[in-house]
Amino acid sequence: MKGLRITFLLPGSGHLPTGGGKVVYEYANHLSRRGHRVTLVHPALSDAESSPFQIAKRAASFVQRSATRGFRPKNWFPLERSVRTLWVPTLSSRFIPDGDVVLATAWATAEWVPGYPASKGEKFYLIQSWETWAGPEDRVRATWLTRLRKIVVARWLRDIAGELGVECSYIPNGIDFEQFGLDKPIEKRNPNQVMMLYHTHPVKGSADGLEALALVQKELPELRATLFGASPASPAFPRWVDFRRLPSQRELRACYNQASIFIAPARTEGWPLPPAEAMFCGAALAATDIGGHREYGVHEETALLSPVRDPEKLAENVLRLVRHPELRTRLARQGHDCIQQYGWGEAVDSFEHLLNHSRVREFQRNPAFCTAIDGSQS
Repeated sequence: MKGLRITFLLPGSGHLPTGGGKVVYEYANHLSRRGHRVTLVHPALSDAESSPFQIAKRAASFVQRSATRGFRPKNWFPLERSVRTLWVPTLSSRFIPDGDVVLATAWATAEWVPGYPASKGEKFYLIQSWETWAGPEDRVRATWLTRLRKIVVARWLRDIAGELGVECSYIPNGIDFEQFGLDKPIEKRNPNQVMMLYHTHPVKGSADGLEALALVQKELPELRATLFGASPASPAFPRWVDFRRLPSQRELRACYNQASIFIAPARTEGWPLPPAEAMFCGAALAATDIGGHREYGVHEETALLSPVRDPEKLAENVLRLVRHPELRTRLARQGHDCIQQYGWGEAVDSFEHLLNHSRVREFQRNPAFCTAIDGSQS
């Protein structure tokens, strides 16, 4: 079958790591290797209802990044040479190449696509979260109700779609089994070595995680924590915290393999990659009980889950894992085994099948439901 011309619309520059961006770049690479012609469109301004101040600010960014090509993820994610990257002022249709398929990948990008002419391709929407943390709820909800073909990455998003009467396809994210792996035996790790993603946005729950870690450290002064992320280090980090800003994939893998426990305190997530990567590398997971973590975190089986915004309960779970090596080892092994069902090969197979067999059609007006790619309703 002839390769498709596929266009992904990103919500901004790709110069800093983001989970949503990484998912898109993984798909771009895999689809390009399979013979499709993939274009990534990064806009300086993605919000269709921007203020004059925002427009002026982004105009300056557009000029600066145009000169340096600083919109690409070259410092943190290796794109295939065959993947084309574009840096455009906005996502207006005049800046979008013609193609067979065009995919919105965030709520702000999805506002532009319904108005595109048919020459841009069949219209899809890769939904990676309920993005009310990134935009007004009424506008986020409205993007779900557009006539774009929806792809959701998690079961809890599939449930939201069902409540809205929206048809969609469910394709969970994958893990790169070559970039990450189990290098250090689980039972030989220091139980006092923990790890956590650090981010300044409240939705990531880093403040809750740090509070939980402080509670644990009071009980166990030998506790050591490795934090990583794209945000600058906080001056409030205690001495027992080792912060790694923008670690390479190799460095990140090494840190995952040193950690006995990975802490995921987020208040909401779509299908988060770092906890899954850490589990594949052999860390036991202590996480908040949210839809994204429940994709692979089953309480007392592959993780210990605790309520959102409850540092005390999170700290209790971390203490259990530190003090009970048999529990930590069992959860880490079962988590490692669980994650192996989430490979990018399987995800791309489903994604490619959907794009190849899609057709322009009116959505049925009878009560819609979300289906997995294989047609199941699990």
